[in-house]
Order: sequence, then C-alpha cells, then structure tokens
Amino acid sequence: MNRNPADTTSGAASWTSDDERWEAVTRREPQADGAFFYAVKTTGVFCRPSCASRQPRRENVAFFTDAAAARAAGFRDCKRCQPGGLPRELEIVNRACAALDADPQQRLTLAQLSDAVHVSPFHLQRLFKRVVGVSPRQYQAAQRGAALRDALRSGSDVTRATLDAGFGSPSRMYDSASAELGMAPSAYRRKGAGLTVRYACASTPLGFVLVAATDKGICKIGFGDDAAMLADDLRGELANADLLEDTEHLAPFIAQIDAYLRGTRQDFDLPLDIAATAFRQRVWDALRRIPYGETRSYSQIAETLGTPRAVRAVASACATNPVALAIPCHRVVAKGGALAGYRWGLPRKAALLDNEAQHAGDFSRGQTRLDERALAGADIDDDTTTKNWTTPREHA
Repeated sequence: MNRNPADTTSGAASWTSDDERWEAVTRREPQADGAFFYAVKTTGVFCRPSCASRQPRRENVAFFTDAAAARAAGFRDCKRCQPGGLPRELEIVNRACAALDADPQQRLTLAQLSDAVHVSPFHLQRLFKRVVGVSPRQYQAAQRGAALRDALRSGSDVTRATLDAGFGSPSRMYDSASAELGMAPSAYRRKGAGLTVRYACASTPLGFVLVAATDKGICKIGFGDDAAMLADDLRGELANADLLEDTEHLAPFIAQIDAYLRGTRQDFDLPLDIAATAFRQRVWDALRRIPYGETRSYSQIAETLGTPRAVRAVASACATNPVALAIPCHRVVAKGGALAGYRWGLPRKAALLDNEAQHAGDFSRGQTRLDERALAGADIDDDTTTKNWTTPREHA
C-alpha cells in the first residue's frame, strides 16, 4: 500500500480499516492524528498515530475513533503525545492565525494560506477547525467583524467602517453584521447609549471574572488575567452607556460563579439579557442542556438542532457566546475529543472540563444520599452539604 492518505479527499476515509490504521501507526503518520487513536492493551495507554513512543505488537493494539471512546474503554492518555491536547499542532495553527491577522482586509484562499504555513490545504483545514473551532474562512470573517467594531468604536460612519473592515460593499456587511455585532451597526455605533449597566470584577480560580448586567439581566460574563483590562474592554464596547461599578448588586451572581468553580454548584440561576439571531439562540439553548461533566461535539449539537450540515454555524455561535459558564460553550469539543477553540483561552477550557469531571461523581453520590433519605421520610432541608444543589429557573 504505497499511497499518502493526505492526498485523498477525506481524512476519515483514508484510515477506515484497522490495517490502514496500523500502517499509519507504524509510519508514525502525523496526518492521521485526530482521525483515530490507538490503545495498547499491555500498558493501558492510548496514543496518537504519530506518537514517538516504542511501538507495540499488533496483537496488543486496539483502535478508537476519538479520545472519549478510548477513555471509556479504560485507557489513559499517553503522557508523551498527549492525545487529549494539541501541543504540536498549535504551532502550525498559530502561524496560520498570524498570517490572517497580518491584514484582516485581505481575503486569503485556503491554498494561499496553506502555502504560507507549508502544509497541505486538506491538513490545514482539518487542523485549523480542530484547534480553533472554526474554519480559516470563518476566522477571517470574525477578524473583519472585529475591525468593523473597532472602526465603529472610533467614531467612523457606517460606510467608512464597512470599507475599512474589508467587507467590500455595505450590502455584504449588513448580511453578517447582526451575527458579528449582536445588533445593527448604527445601534452598536451608539455604544449602549440609553442603557444603565452595572458591573463588577472578582478574583476566581481561573483568574478575574467580570460580570455585567442591565436591568433585564446578565449581559456579559468574561474571564481575563487583569481586572482593569476587563473593565476597560467593557467601557470600550459600551462607552455611551451609564456604567456603574456595583459589587454589592452583582455579589449574588458572582457567588454562584465562585461556587461553580469550586465544585459546590452544578447549575446557574442567572437571568440573561443577550441578543442573538434565532439560530444562535437555538445553539445556546442546546449548550445549556449539556449535562454537567459531559461534552458534545460541534457536529452533535448541529444534529440535535436538526441541521447536521450547520457545524460551522454552531462553532460560530460558541465563539460569540457573551456569557461564559451561564451558557456552557466550554462543554463543546472537536469530533475527535480535542478541546478546539475557546473565547477565554484553551487553558481555562481545559481547567473547566477537568473541574467538572472531578466533581461530577460528587453530585451523583450526593443525589443518591438525598434519594435514600427521601425514601426514609427524612427532612433534608437541614442538610448543609446539599443546599446549593438547586435547579435553575428558565428565563426567556
């Protein structure tokens, strides 16, 4: 078998049989990474096809389509190739992002971008989506949206901002403006005029969190390494709003976030005030239905919505989620189990998933104790270990 799997039109079709997968393992084929994983029965470890570890005997090898399946079968991650992470691929994607960031107005084709980073278009497309969560084309669209926001914030009129952001024509910009800005360009340019927004920052195990709320509900939850920078970003977005730092008003909401991050709370009881297209709202509703301690892939979310081909739109909805944790976009991963992108950084996404995995069993055991006491006719209201385990109200 003397063919290069990367030359086929579909990565998944390149390694459909165990014989093909074993051949990729013996070659330590990097292009097979993400298409499948192999586990070694004698060591209890699973790896990427390109892992540099000592190769096992064929009879001791089992293959899995994703990391979650390998873990479910009782295998643990290889410490050398880190199959649950993306250490080596990040360099390639970082170079691609740098090429796209160099000039947001430029529209690079996939072929041009792959030439710039010296990998095949097929491999770059698959790798970029797996790491970032969106395609290079969607990434460029997001960059144009960011340029549009910056131009509008600086006071440029809508027509000038449209051209400066590289949209080419006002009609093209208006087609995508609501998705990128959350509101009409003219309303965004007013920077929240007429709104009263209260906000507060607090230190958490994941750095600083900023919570902002209108009279209707929470409009932003964001993480960062610097409280002042988070507040400055909010002032930039809503410069004409009446911004009030109000720690006391937002203390109950911050307390819920702190309890969740410390593993003593599973759900949130937060009224939200966020604008979205109808489809994006459907995606966010689906994310809120993902159980604590579990993950779903972008394609699974799309299938749940009855639109299996809308994987890119699902990824875009996750990337533009304005309220971290309240809408748990961190529970969405790539099809192969990789973390993919996260608006507030992959390390925070990994920490959130690890935290949920560690405490999911605690909640399950706690519920069992509640059930036992209920059957015995006991009064559980005085059980301080379970008082915070509440079910959130639904908000429109």
